[in-house]
Amino acid sequence: MLPEDFIDYTSKLFGEQRWQAFLSSFREDVPVSIRINPFKISREQDKEILAELSAESTAVPWCCNAFWLSSRPRFTSDPLFHAGAYYVQEAGSMFLDRVLRTYVSEPVTMLDLCAAPGGKSTLARAALPESSLLFTNEPDRHRANILMENMVKQGHEGIVVTNCYAEDYAKGRIAFDVILVDAPCSGEGLFRRDNAAIGEWSMRNVRKCAELQQSILRDIWNALAPGGLLVYSTCTFNVMENEENVLFLMREYGAEVLPVPVEAEWGICPSLHAELTEPVYRFIPGTTKSEGLFMSVLMKPGTLSPAIPDKQKILSKIKKGIHILYDGVPRGEQKGRDIIPSHAEALAINNHGGYPIAKVSKDEALRYLHREPLVLPSDTPRGFVMLAYHGLPLGFVKNIGNRANNLYPKEWAIRSL
Repeated sequence: MLPEDFIDYTSKLFGEQRWQAFLSSFREDVPVSIRINPFKISREQDKEILAELSAESTAVPWCCNAFWLSSRPRFTSDPLFHAGAYYVQEAGSMFLDRVLRTYVSEPVTMLDLCAAPGGKSTLARAALPESSLLFTNEPDRHRANILMENMVKQGHEGIVVTNCYAEDYAKGRIAFDVILVDAPCSGEGLFRRDNAAIGEWSMRNVRKCAELQQSILRDIWNALAPGGLLVYSTCTFNVMENEENVLFLMREYGAEVLPVPVEAEWGICPSLHAELTEPVYRFIPGTTKSEGLFMSVLMKPGTLSPAIPDKQKILSKIKKGIHILYDGVPRGEQKGRDIIPSHAEALAINNHGGYPIAKVSKDEALRYLHREPLVLPSDTPRGFVMLAYHGLPLGFVKNIGNRANNLYPKEWAIRSL
């Protein structure tokens, strides 16, 4: 049951046609979409993956390598999901791909400020030009660990995962060419699939979120280079958290709103605020094939002078005050005489350390992901061995002959087969 205040406000905001379409969407299945990881899967291989996952698939038109599936498979039972072959992501949020490919054509340094669980960050790393550097951050430590897991599965070394607040970056000595603020919000766009979001909603919370969003934008604005891009997004509908924050950036900081090319048949809605005539992008269930999303692209006054990022030089600048969880470089751990390889080393796209590889079946792969011991073929070398499923590494075991000890991270293990 939708809250009465939400119905009253949002029905007037949408207008009768959009509102009725929105209500009708609650009687429909929520679309399922995934995005293939281009660093691990070729265009030829993605057809095989899609055929295994769903009877039918349709390309998401505003994002490269993205597809809607005709049914929802059990992703946790697919070893390729755990190997980072693809990411399950809501289609509307993939519009970031369109934004980045429109405006970013040279290597940049980018910050995804509120990044967990990592959908937009994994997308950004795939959309950015090679040699770019992506900082992906989450203030909440538990959520930051989830973010790190998903970025490690992506396998790209051009990332840095951090756990801090916007004000920490504002105090730093680095100016980002691109900043994404996917702000904490009241979550109206998730009502169709999340009853908890409905239960937590109130107009008081909407106003509280809008205040928090402006605080975050104030804190992070100084970390944006002159001429840099700020992408602001939420998963909510009201204008207080959306258009009014865009107007705030325009009035307070002279930000310029930039257009993104779209097609009419995508059903993306324009601004619903009388004072904001500049282009912004609203995804509304029933009108667009997605959950709720608001996105806008703003440019800071000045001239951008991008340069190929020097990761080590940048890291040396920001180490004070910025808590780095992972810098994109897999490192093993010394234990006695052994150096235990890191799980990130197995999933990295450019660094497999020359370890022997053992191919496993789907059943063996799932037992490995469940952290069960395995028995490898008798001719498998002893010591650290990398397991691979369909040609993609899953992680390490230590083969001692009569069995192989499972080194899959405990916190990542699937709970049930």
